[in-house]
Amino acid sequence: MHHANFSRSLLKSIIFGGLGSGIGLLGIMFSVALYVVETLIRPKPKPAKFEEYSFTPYELGLPAEVVAFSPLHGDYKVSGWYIPCPQATSTILVCPGYRSRKTDVLGICGQLWKAGHNVLAFEYYGHGTFVGKSITLGYREVNDFLGAVAYAKERAPQTRLGVLAYSMGAAVAIMSCARINDVEAVIADSSFATHWSAVDYNIRRILPLPSAPFVWIADHLMGWRAGYRFHQVEPLRDIGKISPRPILIIQSGKDTIVDPRDGALLYGAAKEPKELWIIPEADHCGAYFADRDAYVKRVIDFFALHLQDARPRLQLVEAPVVEQTDINNTSARDLPEAS
Repeated sequence: MHHANFSRSLLKSIIFGGLGSGIGLLGIMFSVALYVVETLIRPKPKPAKFEEYSFTPYELGLPAEVVAFSPLHGDYKVSGWYIPCPQATSTILVCPGYRSRKTDVLGICGQLWKAGHNVLAFEYYGHGTFVGKSITLGYREVNDFLGAVAYAKERAPQTRLGVLAYSMGAAVAIMSCARINDVEAVIADSSFATHWSAVDYNIRRILPLPSAPFVWIADHLMGWRAGYRFHQVEPLRDIGKISPRPILIIQSGKDTIVDPRDGALLYGAAKEPKELWIIPEADHCGAYFADRDAYVKRVIDFFALHLQDARPRLQLVEAPVVEQTDINNTSARDLPEAS
């Protein structure tokens, strides 16, 4: 009897101990996933006063105008610089990435302008400047990109449009250009392949544990906190729709923010004409800094070939509108409104 009672007590201890450990593990997983989501969508903090002292087009002698234009949806304004170039036949949209400012792309903007392009550089709403509102990782930012395209067409309707975009901005550019035919040439530098891969890669780099459960919980929490799910931000699914317009994919070999394998995945999913340029020693968005001369030449040559050289405009057929709730399968007018 004593032995039986001891066995039952031991079994209860094991069961309740296991349940306690399981609940504790779930609590840890939930807490980590919630932290990831809250970090991703947290509003940009107010900058310190000295952070406002930064370079502008003035320091580079660029004839830039401070502009603000409307997104496709929303009652806010997107901030940018428009740099007109006399007799330009092309306009390049330059898009920084997640929590990045238009100041961060000022160097390449100057080179594009000197090469004979109009330039529209803008920062995604809430990412570059404090606005006190939450952001997303490419979901609502599509509205800003499409607003930039409309503004560029309004300012110089006779020019051909190209895009040079970085990180999340590159992911947004890929998804947006798959929906519209206005942009004729795309350079995507350090884009993630999917929202899931971006979150998964960063969790794997931090935690010595299997990442899938954390990402799965974060995915569901994102739906609750931000109104979208990871599968609704997938450049990998959209990139094939850019063809027959050319795309150049730039990937840093030692990227610590985006999985370096994502560049090859995007290239494999893209259709011709396409190019892949891997810079083995560069970190995230570091190709420009690894070799400025080589980077500028590659970018300038790409846009010269596909936009500036004399050739007829691409004749593209408008895709039929598919009425679905998934952002990656909707027409432009059905995109989400920013909160």
